[in-house]
Amino acid sequence: MARSFPSKRFDSLPTALLLAVFLAGCGGYASPGKGSGGGGGSAPPPPTGLTASAANAQVNLSWAASSGASGYYVKRSTASGGPYSQLASPTPTNYADNAVSNGTKYYYVVSAYNSYGQSANSIEVSATPTVPANAPPIPTGFEATAGNAQVSLTWSASAGASSYHVKRSTTSASGYTQVGAPTTTSFADSGLTNGTTYYYVVSALNAAGESSNSSQVSATPVNAAADVTITIDPTQTRPISPWIYGINFYSGVSGAPPLLTFDRAGGNRWTAYNWETNASNAGSDYIYDNDNYLSSSNVPAEAVRSFIAGDQAVGAASLVTFQLQGLVSADENGPVSVTNPPDLTRFKTVVDKKSTVSSVPFTITPPTTDANVYMDEFLWTLDQKFTGMGIFGASPTHPTFVSLDNEPELWNSTHLEVQGSNPVTSDAYITKTINLSKALKDQFPNALIFGPVHYGFQGIYNWQGELSATPSGANWFPDKYLQALKTASTAYGKPLVDVYDFHWYAEVYDASGTRILNLNSSTLTDAQVQLIVESPRNLWDPTFKDDNNSNPWIYNELGQTPINILGRLQSKISAENPGMKISITEYESGGWNHIAGTIAEADNLGIFGSQGVFAANFWPPGGTYSYALAGFRAFRGFDGASANFGDTSLLSTSGSVKDVVVYASSDSTTPGRVVFVAINRSNSAKVTAINGQALSGTAYLYQMTAASAQGQNPVQPVPAGTMQVTGSSLTITLPAYSVTTIDVH
Repeated sequence: MARSFPSKRFDSLPTALLLAVFLAGCGGYASPGKGSGGGGGSAPPPPTGLTASAANAQVNLSWAASSGASGYYVKRSTASGGPYSQLASPTPTNYADNAVSNGTKYYYVVSAYNSYGQSANSIEVSATPTVPANAPPIPTGFEATAGNAQVSLTWSASAGASSYHVKRSTTSASGYTQVGAPTTTSFADSGLTNGTTYYYVVSALNAAGESSNSSQVSATPVNAAADVTITIDPTQTRPISPWIYGINFYSGVSGAPPLLTFDRAGGNRWTAYNWETNASNAGSDYIYDNDNYLSSSNVPAEAVRSFIAGDQAVGAASLVTFQLQGLVSADENGPVSVTNPPDLTRFKTVVDKKSTVSSVPFTITPPTTDANVYMDEFLWTLDQKFTGMGIFGASPTHPTFVSLDNEPELWNSTHLEVQGSNPVTSDAYITKTINLSKALKDQFPNALIFGPVHYGFQGIYNWQGELSATPSGANWFPDKYLQALKTASTAYGKPLVDVYDFHWYAEVYDASGTRILNLNSSTLTDAQVQLIVESPRNLWDPTFKDDNNSNPWIYNELGQTPINILGRLQSKISAENPGMKISITEYESGGWNHIAGTIAEADNLGIFGSQGVFAANFWPPGGTYSYALAGFRAFRGFDGASANFGDTSLLSTSGSVKDVVVYASSDSTTPGRVVFVAINRSNSAKVTAINGQALSGTAYLYQMTAASAQGQNPVQPVPAGTMQVTGSSLTITLPAYSVTTIDVH
């Protein structure tokens, strides 16, 4: 049956943009320097307009965009003309070099790159960082906001300041004592006595000296009635999977947070990947090009081996794609005709189990002149390349998981060159899944397999229009899939597919019809911010009605009932194939350059842990997105070092989910340690009471707000003071639009 598109989803979009929107996020695997790309394109021109300006222990670079560039290489030398060492590969057209010494002259060039290669270097520029001649000006705009046993302070940045001294007194205009030395323009002074008035000044510092004090401000903390009450039930716990803190192509993401746990090699590029030669096809992402984009090596499986090795080196698990569609690239000779697909002279046939057609034993160097490519031999080869590590075993240190291809409902558009114009039917797809899973588990019974890797809601709901699904019926694609897999797994003697995998790109639109994933500005309206920060509720909240979405087509298709996609899927799994896990291996929520993106990503991660998701991988968008990546930093390395969210989720219920949610965890390795991530997604400060969990010791606060993120690169939590805590209640004032990590130990 032909694909069915929900009509209201695209009312305001030109026809030429339909497919691009439909495939949001899932392009080919892209990282700098990975092969030539093929297809007759060219590398971008050298960047122009490069300038360098010196500051204290810093050189700031900027340049004009190069046409067709996907990123840039910044290179430095201490001698004019080089040799140059590469410093960074930013995607924006600016870079701040902080690894410099005052008094040393540095020389810089910048080159541009894309999938076809790298440009020549730009002209050379130079700069000499120096100690500033003068202390910075006095800070202005100083404000104090009282909370419960704390005062929140903010001020405007002073030009040239490297840090600030916050000073406090209980006497007006005298007796100040320094209580903080932040490098950002905010500070939370906690552990105060309610009812006492505190007086504050702030000064700015750099290497030349310290400014005079600012004008004085004052505030009186009070134990105000809570705006929002959070109830923790420590008897209701569930393990938090370590694999929810994941991303796609970790090593290729500039500015990726440290301490991520899970990496995925996925996307359209991998459907027609030939592991024997490393050839692949770009599909509709780029003129159906057969090329060596994933790896220019002729060593079998090198594109995947190098990916896994990189993950092992940083302590991450891997998810790698196995080919299910049926054909893979036979050459690297450029565009493939789609006039009458498939052109079988350009592709080889995928065979799940080698022994069904050949008696030749497995080999890590298979012949490349035969007609077939074997999937079980691919799995065996990868294991051989990591001898003794048991990457597909029962308990490897850093496991490698198997993904059954990518977004199969769309193969007849994304991979017209191999699928042709007819979509794969749900019956055919399920049969393919069972056959390939058996072949792989015959070799490695403990290999963990992910499927069906849906592109989004329509694939989940009705297999892209093939099925007659109803909102509350047991007639969705998962119902058919789960029942078939349960029957086949019972006959086989163990689960064939272990993890139900799908992709989730927020289908939320502002009043003008712009999807929130396309709201790239650092300046957003409050209505746009609310759409972004509320969008994760569609994953789990059985009361959320996709509020204020100008095109709520999923909500409407579900009979105007809450989307609650995780809850709906889990109910079907529990009824039809108990024990299967859930993963979301591509997702985005927008807000790339705004604190809204930090809030949405932190909320996503909290949801994954509290709802028992097994694995998740953020899909990096184009352009800059440091604010979204900062959401990971609320959970991983929030102290700037190695402090992480706990490994056990504690049930947390908010009295006002639309305003504040708090994710709660305990740490099995440190008895008594409790970590909260508190999210205020409202536009005003909220006094928040967290009740029900026994607490003892000191609460260390780390916070991200619009103010703290100003000028940060990368955006990350800043220390926001400490609180002594005892008993089973903690009250804190959460700033508007903020993420606060509270580490109690």
